[in-house]
Amino acid sequence: MTKIAFLFPGQGSQKVGMGTELAAEAGGRVFFETADRVLEFPLSKLMEEGPQEELTVTYNAQPALLTVGAMVADRLKQAGIRPDCTAGHSLGEYTALYAAGALSFEDAVQTVHKRGLFMNEAMPAGEGGMAAILGLDEETVSDVTAAITAEGKLVQPANLNCPGQIVISGTKAGVEEACVRLKEAGAKRALVLDVSGPFHSELMRPAAGKLGEVLESLEMQDAAVPVFANVTAQPVTDSGEVKRLLIEQLSSPVRWEELVRHMIESGVTQFIECGPGKVLSGLVRKIDRSMTVWPVYDEETLAAVIEAAKEWA
Repeated sequence: MTKIAFLFPGQGSQKVGMGTELAAEAGGRVFFETADRVLEFPLSKLMEEGPQEELTVTYNAQPALLTVGAMVADRLKQAGIRPDCTAGHSLGEYTALYAAGALSFEDAVQTVHKRGLFMNEAMPAGEGGMAAILGLDEETVSDVTAAITAEGKLVQPANLNCPGQIVISGTKAGVEEACVRLKEAGAKRALVLDVSGPFHSELMRPAAGKLGEVLESLEMQDAAVPVFANVTAQPVTDSGEVKRLLIEQLSSPVRWEELVRHMIESGVTQFIECGPGKVLSGLVRKIDRSMTVWPVYDEETLAAVIEAAKEWA
């Protein structure tokens, strides 16, 4: 029996022009227009025309990615493809909650914009950062980053993405020092990421407090299908538990590899990545090469998964 999971990417997947082709058909444009109205600034113009540097700033990237992911999810549902469960990487967890019926689009896009503002206030762009460490295990990365943090340069594991790929996060000095020492410890590569802050680190604690106030006042429904949470890697549907985990998520590691493995154990056979790029598709394949993954980011990739779904029992 086919069991479908919708996946939603986080920051780093944004690029100028994303979603514009899909927005031209079947009512997709309404997502762009609604985001502009709710946020009271022309997000859609930034998405379509750039510049990339401005789109990458966290309080712009977050609502932009959510808008495209939500639009893709709705196009899939219009075609009769519905998820049995959902998950999103970091910011993508909010899009996953939208797709699972827990959040309205209006509330979701406004919340992630505020989330981005809070994150930027907690650590202004340029003072913190993140880097992908390739070819080392979690224990080694944890030990090295803990030693650097003890020296006064905070840095820690932030995204446990797949075997051999761990993202670290912290102060700019901490991340730079960790890149050097982790390469000395055997890392194949250490790549600084195109993000504007030290996400999923202790430096986000001030943002978590402010986000908690927003979430507390938010009308959220229980999810209609399980949403696998970043913090626990386990499925959740209860709205109160979802809110608690979203607050904790800001300063906790994203346990993506573990999360995907739990989805597979639950019976998922088809993964559909909803949004720009193929980052999550690549991670799923590295976690389990036997899995089928469909990235959907334009009309051609949407048509491909709709055609394939005709054969799913």
